Amino acid sequence: MVKAIDAASLPKPKFLYSPMVVAGPFLKTAGLVGIDITTGKLVAGGVGPESKCILRNLREAMSECGLQLHDMVSANIYLSDFQQFPSFNQEWEDFFAGIDTPPARTSVGVQCLPIDASIEMDFLFYASDLNAHLEV
Repeated sequence: MVKAIDAASLPKPKFLYSPMVVAGPFLKTAGLVGIDITTGKLVAGGVGPESKCILRNLREAMSECGLQLHDMVSANIYLSDFQQFPSFNQEWEDFFAGIDTPPARTSVGVQCLPIDASIEMDFLFYASDLNAHLEV
């Protein structure tokens, strides 16, 4: 069974999709862009600030769901300007500092992203006790 999960720390969808879904011990996020949760607007400054915002929102959502960094299986990263990859990677390195086994990661350059974002990320988590924590 697949169930949508609400997280107060993720922007509310403007279209028909679920920001996060749980299926058994897996939690999958939709693509996240750097939306400031308090303003509902894309943060200014490009890839670096947008990456930081996405990862900050993700960290809060993980906390709400009882997830840890070591529960992350994989991440997909989409950049509208792949020349800006170092700006993203710096935020990524800071986010995962101190973790022994970072997740698998795929990074690709794309022509454009929703709301003119510079970067979009989606994530897959595995936690054997996920359903018990979320009362799914």
